Amino acid sequence: MSDSSIQPLYTILGAGGIIADELAAELVKHQKRVRLVSRSPKSVNGITDLVPADLTDAAQTKKAVKGSNVVFLTAGLKYDIKVWASAWPKIMTNVIDACKEAGAKLIFFDNVYMYGLVNGPMKEDAPYHPSSRKGAVRAAIATQLLNEVKAGSLTATIARAADFYGPGADKTGFLNLLIIDKFKKNSSAMWLGKDNLPHSYTFTQDAAKGLYLLSQDDTSWNQVWHLPTANPAPDGKGYMQLIAAQMNTKPKYMKLGSFMLTLSGLFDTAIREIKEMLYQNNHPYIFDSSKFEQHFKVKPTSYEEGIRLTVAASK
Repeated sequence: MSDSSIQPLYTILGAGGIIADELAAELVKHQKRVRLVSRSPKSVNGITDLVPADLTDAAQTKKAVKGSNVVFLTAGLKYDIKVWASAWPKIMTNVIDACKEAGAKLIFFDNVYMYGLVNGPMKEDAPYHPSSRKGAVRAAIATQLLNEVKAGSLTATIARAADFYGPGADKTGFLNLLIIDKFKKNSSAMWLGKDNLPHSYTFTQDAAKGLYLLSQDDTSWNQVWHLPTANPAPDGKGYMQLIAAQMNTKPKYMKLGSFMLTLSGLFDTAIREIKEMLYQNNHPYIFDSSKFEQHFKVKPTSYEEGIRLTVAASK
């Protein structure tokens, strides 16, 4: 396999995000040939195949995907419903068309917004009942992709994670942003919604390893998978205590409820966007990955270990 032209090409669309970076590291560790695609891709882990592309542009997306064997769609957009409603349908259509043209398989890294409020653990067969405008967008693009699979025109997988945390998730992980960063600055941490309900978090390195394993297993295609996530999950108080203990500090925190988010949202659009997702924090949020764990014989990283690694990386 010295000739790189005969090695399968793994392309990451939406390079530069925390999941994309962890996935790139995992692929390189297994000596895979990798291409990174984003508006302005930067080399990580020694990867030199960098393709700048705007995924809302069909021609640029086709050019970026050309020659790929497996494509990972890990793009993250600005947390704004107007951006999501405009860009996500274009991105999904362009990526589907590009993968068809290239004869590439597609793995879409997804979240759980399309399920809406679920009574009990979230499993892969949960119906789509979005409780938010963002959830409606995610339900539409997931359905679009699954319809292509059902029609037999594309080989694809949807891989879902819960909210995530981990080393380097400082811009997107709530545990990173609202607890670890706050404790680091000797200020009070924050918890969204009720602090006495379980809330699953997926460790970023588990998500990346899971995406890699899915890409290597011929029997895993054309399905929905929940990426490995530890259970049972702590509640808000539990996370505060776990993180405070690792950081040698007191678990001081305040709760951000609907009223506080409404008030803060008058001045901050990002907070206003979070408010419609508060149902996820005011009801049990239990993410079940037993299908993945049993199929691949893997055990998710424990919250204690994941938090230890995340705290250590933040120092």
